[in-house]
Amino acid sequence: MAIFEEVAFTGEVRRLLVVPEARRDEDDIASASASGAVDVSYEGFPEERHSGLTRACCVRFTDIYEEGKEIRNTRQLSIISEEEMALVAEGMGIERIEPEWLGANLVIAGIPDFTLLPPSSRLLFSQGLSLVIDMENEPCGYPAKQIRKVHGAKGLTFVKHAKHRRGVTAWVEQEGSIAEGDSFRVFIPKQPAWPGR
Repeated sequence: MAIFEEVAFTGEVRRLLVVPEARRDEDDIASASASGAVDVSYEGFPEERHSGLTRACCVRFTDIYEEGKEIRNTRQLSIISEEEMALVAEGMGIERIEPEWLGANLVIAGIPDFTLLPPSSRLLFSQGLSLVIDMENEPCGYPAKQIRKVHGAKGLTFVKHAKHRRGVTAWVEQEGSIAEGDSFRVFIPKQPAWPGR
């Protein structure tokens, strides 16, 4: 029995970016444009700060694990939506938000309410790459610091305006290539919301 359902929208890859591995400032999350195409392995994008099969537990998981404990890396990629970033910029009163400021790896378009896709959704790209959404990437102060460098105090409003629009983190389920302009399909799990919440 199939446990996934394809949504009625097709997405498109607009930008590919990487956060360089070596940084003097650990708080510097800015990414840079990658070449127009990337061969993605089970570890993620090559030479990317967040690649790897495992990673050290960060502050987001300290209510579960001890900080620094090695865990499975389900945060290999950060994906944002072009449409959602336009809404965030409008709310902040700025012209646009550059994906580099957010440390994004992938900018997509064409999927409404992209950040709200349920965890475990699959993104199947036209060249064979498959990514699994881990969870919503909660807005935090790191992008705000990058935005402040350009827009001053308006950067402080990022967290407020990016709630449920900041994008998602994802990991590689099937290796493959990806290029700007590629299309992708979305499959969501057939599971109701948990009633105990």
